[in-house]
Amino acid sequence: MRKYASGRDFTVAGDQARGKYYIFTYGCQMNEWDSEVMAGLVEEMGYTRASSPEEADLILLNTCCVRESAENKVWGLLGSLGRLKRRRPWLLLGVTGCLPQRPGAAAEIKRRFPFVDLIVGTHDRHELPRLILEAERGQVVAVSPEGRGVVEGLPIRRKSRLRAWVPVMFGCNNFCTYCIVPYVRGRERSRRPEDVLREVKELAKEGYREIFLLGQNVNAYGKGLQPPVTFADLLRQLNAVEGIWRIRYTTSHPRDFGEDLIRAVAELPKVCENFHLPVQAGSDKILRRMGRGYTRQDYLNLVRRIREALPQASFSTDIMVGFPGETEEDFEQTLLLVREVGFDQAFVFIYNPRPGTPAASFPDQVPHGVKVERIKRLLALQQAISRERNRAEVGRVHEVLVEGPSRTNPNRLEGRTRTYKTVILDGTPELAGKLVAVRITAGHLTYLEGKVEEVLVA
Repeated sequence: MRKYASGRDFTVAGDQARGKYYIFTYGCQMNEWDSEVMAGLVEEMGYTRASSPEEADLILLNTCCVRESAENKVWGLLGSLGRLKRRRPWLLLGVTGCLPQRPGAAAEIKRRFPFVDLIVGTHDRHELPRLILEAERGQVVAVSPEGRGVVEGLPIRRKSRLRAWVPVMFGCNNFCTYCIVPYVRGRERSRRPEDVLREVKELAKEGYREIFLLGQNVNAYGKGLQPPVTFADLLRQLNAVEGIWRIRYTTSHPRDFGEDLIRAVAELPKVCENFHLPVQAGSDKILRRMGRGYTRQDYLNLVRRIREALPQASFSTDIMVGFPGETEEDFEQTLLLVREVGFDQAFVFIYNPRPGTPAASFPDQVPHGVKVERIKRLLALQQAISRERNRAEVGRVHEVLVEGPSRTNPNRLEGRTRTYKTVILDGTPELAGKLVAVRITAGHLTYLEGKVEEVLVA
């Protein structure tokens, strides 16, 4: 037995076993990847995964602060974890990710929740093992102001055995007036293409069939690298990796989506033809105030060029309602754009001020009641469009990668089309991990149903 400074005894197997860990994850796909890396780091220390926070000896909250609602969830959870820590005084409790990186947030965590042992920002994630050891002796705060390049070779504990998140770049240089991301994720830093290629080849050897490339703005990939390389160049290299069946990526900034990327998606058989293009608003006035760098017509022209090259493409987007200065006329322009594009899916949000961003100090904030009324109208419109587009799929045959049992009905299977639509189907568990041809039999708001006609790749 070894007694740590916390007073907790652990049985040590070869100087490794340390107890159990549990990670809460909030936010985007990049946060999901961050949690996989943190899991890999703590498992290398000797921790094993707990099935619930109640049995954990180490709990990490991997946080998001892009929206106020994400922050509020963390504050509420910390209150309940404080009660758990009183029952389990040896418990190490850490808050990591974007929230600690927000200016002033680390001090707020310390003041409101003094029982938190570890506060780690986005730029210090790779130091987690050392910081945990220090936290056993007293509270630790590690929030570096800026990223120090890209750290390669970190251990990772992936949740899926079929699809893998693969970051290609970190940070963002756009500084949209509403967005906290550049302040908490830092400036753009691209991984070298040979490092990305090496990782994807290893994933293929391990049996992964789909890779999901991540970046705050993947279109900006490669800026500053020598020799020069673009995101389209990277896709062409990855398309040649044997064993990988599908390549996806997110997120793309419409301003930086060039013709070379459209050609790459059209020409490369493994790159899927679904496009997530956050438009945020349909009014040129609001787009200028947001600092988005494109006009309404620029966005519509981009969608048109993509559809000309890839008629089968699907489109999803992010839309913000109630940005400062948004009038009813501005909002009507957003509704009109949604009708004109016909998005397959839209993630819609009410604007809320993020401390430290320019838009937070804009004087013409929209009343909350107006925001709520507008988002209800937008949701009703988008849901009608989504149902219509999904019903139009009935009778068509799609290539579907079967992921496993359905999350909503474990007696059925679930998979995704190349256009990233969820398909629920009947079949035996042996179909999991296979590419199948599925004829669509029904279209609903958020998913399709289908019947397997043929196994394409086993």
